[in-house]
Amino acid sequence: MSDHAVYLYAVSDLALTAADGVSALRGVDGSTVRIIADAGLVAVVSSVAPGHYDEESLRQSLQDLGWLEETARAHDTVVASLARTHTIAPVRMATVYRSDDNVRTLLRERSAVFGAALDRVRGRAEWGVKGFATRRPDAQPPAVSGAGPGTAYLMRRRAQRDQAATTRERSLDAAESVHRRIAGIAVASRRYPPQDPRLTGHSDEMVLNAAYLVDDATTEALEREVSRMSCSDLRLELTGPWAPYSFATSDEA
Repeated sequence: MSDHAVYLYAVSDLALTAADGVSALRGVDGSTVRIIADAGLVAVVSSVAPGHYDEESLRQSLQDLGWLEETARAHDTVVASLARTHTIAPVRMATVYRSDDNVRTLLRERSAVFGAALDRVRGRAEWGVKGFATRRPDAQPPAVSGAGPGTAYLMRRRAQRDQAATTRERSLDAAESVHRRIAGIAVASRRYPPQDPRLTGHSDEMVLNAAYLVDDATTEALEREVSRMSCSDLRLELTGPWAPYSFATSDEA
């Protein structure tokens, strides 16, 4: 059995072999980042203790929120650092191989897949757009002559429900318009389920959660469009640029 397992962060092309500072990066468990080259590609890896990343250990670790947060942060630190200056195809967190030779085999057998992923994201970055429905003051129901307190209360409640439904519908329509417009600017797009307010930190309902792969040359156009399309029914948040997880991560690995 090998004295180490190999944790894989991303795949890049041979230009990365000449990059300075790769060995200065620290990955999961504080491990030193290094590269493995084969088939015209480079795998960004680090050596980790095999007992921590075997099937049973990983199954248990994935139930540990503290471990997940720490590992995700270390994984993304490596990926984000490289993505600032190089074209990379990130792989999923906790992708581990038994040896360097296994990684070389991966690069040879999946060279076409990784090559296509790198070509897809070259000169591009991932941007995120989140849209939140904007709350409005409650509407006042029309006065009804002779209405008692109970009837007036029910009318207020109905007016509030009707207004909330109408406002939400407008926000959803606005979100669809935003997505169509930005998808037209982007090279590719991917929508995700809206996040719970406990995760977003916002009390307003999220109605758009999308990632867009955008040419570096059109970044300013994206920023202008997001600013322009924020409106009274929809508050938009633009985040990025990010490493292209949504568009280059290979499930083949």
